[in-house]
Amino acid sequence: MLSISAVSFLLGMGYGFVQKYPDLPPEPIIEPTPDIITEPPPPDVTVRLKDVGFDILSVANNHSYDFTVQGFNDTIRNLENSGVQALGQKGQILYAYFKELSVAWIGFSYFNYHNSLNNLREASALVQEARQNAHIVIISVHAGAEGTGAMHVRNRTELFHGENRGNLVKFSHMMIDHGADLILGHGPHVPRALELYKGKLIAYSLGNFLGYRSLSSQAQLAYSLVLEVELNNRGDLVSGQIIPVILNRQGIPYPDSQGRSIKLIRELTQSDFPKTPLSIDKTGKIIPKKLPGSRE
Repeated sequence: MLSISAVSFLLGMGYGFVQKYPDLPPEPIIEPTPDIITEPPPPDVTVRLKDVGFDILSVANNHSYDFTVQGFNDTIRNLENSGVQALGQKGQILYAYFKELSVAWIGFSYFNYHNSLNNLREASALVQEARQNAHIVIISVHAGAEGTGAMHVRNRTELFHGENRGNLVKFSHMMIDHGADLILGHGPHVPRALELYKGKLIAYSLGNFLGYRSLSSQAQLAYSLVLEVELNNRGDLVSGQIIPVILNRQGIPYPDSQGRSIKLIRELTQSDFPKTPLSIDKTGKIIPKKLPGSRE
């Protein structure tokens, strides 16, 4: 069995994945936040990311070149110097190892200078290569329209500010058809539905995990989560857990005793994928449904 905790993590340029829960403070007293100009985080923030449990961070997103190629390369170097593996360079397959198990990670965005979800031929070839060299293949993909008006998933191309943000349903299904075991989406800034396709879990968006004074935390933009996933040796979903998180007005994450992201994801999954063989209960427990005629 493979157990992975995954969080969507936004801080300048990085989205992260952990193999244990990140340390969260107790629920906050929310104070007003003045408007300020967003600046890049200092390099030493990567040490803090490592300290709270982040092992792998994806840098394939629409802000990764905000400070040109040098900023992109500096981000990768600072992460790796802190012991965090960086994911998301074009053509890259990152291999991580746990005992006898090998896990391949591939990062995608909708830009050609990363691995692009809009180039299905190249994407499929990368996944097939990873499948030949690893027991488990995990996809991180930064795509889709943004905001509370983009919470629903449809099997069509998403456009935002004139950009082709990709067809996440088509991409995810095709990657699984070519060997991927788990799809982790981020970019819309809100949680989205879950889908089970051929026994493989697709999380269409994990929302924002952190955005200190740089992101709106109004309404569902504040809903976040840690997604815990357990896969069997074939990469099929065994079980999962949504651990709800809420962002305060400064974008700092705290445990959410009200479970707002659980309720939202349950509703979105039922609305967008009513036939998906997946059960999400009120506590956030995720269980695949047995299909008629299926065998253990």
